Amino acid sequence: MIKASELKITDIRFADIDGLPKHMILIKVFTNSDIVGYGEVRDASSATYAKMLKSRLIGENPLNVEKLFERIKQFGGHSRQGGGVSGIEIALFDIVGKFYKIPVYQLLGGKYRDRVRIYCDTDVDGKHTGKDMGKALKRRMEDGFTYLKMDLGIEMLLDEPGTLNAPAGMLEDIKKYSMKAICHQSGSIDKSLMFGKNYEIFTVPHYATGIHITEKGLDILENYVREVREEIGYEIPLAIDHFGHVAIEDAIRFARRLEKYNIAWMEDLAPWMLTEHYRKFAKNSCVPLCTGEDIYLAENFEPLLSAGVNVVHPDALTIGGLLQLKKLGALCEKYGVAIALHMAESPIGFMAAIHAAAALKNVLAVEFHSVDHPEWYKLVEPNIRLEDGFFAVPDTPGLGIDSLCEELITRFSKKDCPEPWAPTDEWNGEWSNDRTWS
Repeated sequence: MIKASELKITDIRFADIDGLPKHMILIKVFTNSDIVGYGEVRDASSATYAKMLKSRLIGENPLNVEKLFERIKQFGGHSRQGGGVSGIEIALFDIVGKFYKIPVYQLLGGKYRDRVRIYCDTDVDGKHTGKDMGKALKRRMEDGFTYLKMDLGIEMLLDEPGTLNAPAGMLEDIKKYSMKAICHQSGSIDKSLMFGKNYEIFTVPHYATGIHITEKGLDILENYVREVREEIGYEIPLAIDHFGHVAIEDAIRFARRLEKYNIAWMEDLAPWMLTEHYRKFAKNSCVPLCTGEDIYLAENFEPLLSAGVNVVHPDALTIGGLLQLKKLGALCEKYGVAIALHMAESPIGFMAAIHAAAALKNVLAVEFHSVDHPEWYKLVEPNIRLEDGFFAVPDTPGLGIDSLCEELITRFSKKDCPEPWAPTDEWNGEWSNDRTWS
């Protein structure tokens, strides 16, 4: 058995997969032992965010997680830019757990719970009614899920006359250039959205679209929620996401309509950095507010916590990894804010979220997008098994993943990407003056 002081990182490789349901980037961190650490770059991102860290990690001892995190932290950023640092940090924790033969949650201070509640994100394709969505959610309840979320936003009104007020041509541009973004929740975001007119429309922030919802539009959206509640009842939590890029005042008007429907939270109603928009919403509505999946580092949540956000939605693969989630947990206790972990990734990202949720005090649930993709559960061994809407926290070493299913990784390999686990030697020698002070 190799000594702790002798353990070294020898290689880092990647596999891009797509269709389960999203673009997911898996990481293997190899060592000079038989231990391999598993990590993942945030969904719909780029392996480059992690590859650029390789030359700073080769030859280092993976057991020194915080030391290595401090070295690479400066190369992370908000949203997908946090994926490289976060994915590597999680893989390091996996190695530590495997080396010392303890589960990752134990490295975070032990667990508060033996089972983690899973909340189920649900989509209905095509034009549909609240009754249709209610029946889809009811099926989730029949499968044992005890916490639900649905998308509901202005995309339902784009073809309904008299429901939206907007500058001439704006709604037509959204339908022409941004429908791929609106409809991507059940799959991967389309590459074309990052270029040309698509990107121009895709990146107009909520307050700058000039779109407002009429009373007729609010009536239609409220009736949709009423129909959903008629199907699923009022006893189960129901959260709402993807309301659309409209001014915060319109979100407040809609939220006032929704107060009687017991909504668990409304999510990402403005770009997360617009703290004053969230403060305005919190002062004018009783519907809980949620945001945070695109925030890098725990410290950057604090302005929102003080502004009145009720639920934070961090992603382990953006915030910086597991230690940053633990730090966020302490901040949330200070402000009296709950945590619902964002998770739209592979079983590796899922297991990281599970260990974090086990070790954090005030967690509502972990998000889940893959109910309708049976191969997703088999990407790792042991396979992922949910029971009555919960996942039992494993006591096995590291993340609790013995191996990956290479046959599935090959079958779902993403087009226009390197073959799974291809050598990354070209990144071995990259360097720069990484000191951040003079």
